[in-house]
Amino acid sequence: MPIFFREPGWKPQGELEQLQRRMDRLFQHAYGLEGRPWRVGVYPPVNISEDRDHVYVRAELPGVQMADLSITLQDNNLILRGERKIPAEDKQVNYHRRERESGFFRRIVALPAAVQGDKTEASCRDGILTVKMAKPEAVKPRKIEVKVG
Repeated sequence: MPIFFREPGWKPQGELEQLQRRMDRLFQHAYGLEGRPWRVGVYPPVNISEDRDHVYVRAELPGVQMADLSITLQDNNLILRGERKIPAEDKQVNYHRRERESGFFRRIVALPAAVQGDKTEASCRDGILTVKMAKPEAVKPRKIEVKVG
């Protein structure tokens, strides 16, 4: 069995980040994209957080009509499906830059804890969708008292 010696403070995520940068440079060079970002983003971007009683998923959905959005809980995953429609423009328009995408999307978000589907609420304000999901009593942290003697 080989023995590996590592420097103090060695962090494997640093090695992975360095590998990611090298791969990005390789693909940028191969496709003539030097100086331009290579990464393809996921849509919608989300923040996932939790407190003692709830798990929260906040997703950026500017321009998505709530009628075009479907939210499903399945197997401890939150599934966001929908469509972002951008109004058609005149055929005579010449774009200098086009970064806003339109079309169908589906995002599966793995939840960090079990949730109760019947105690889930969703709201949208200023293009931010907030899904608030209650945790069952069984997964909530409980304080255990230590008896002396």
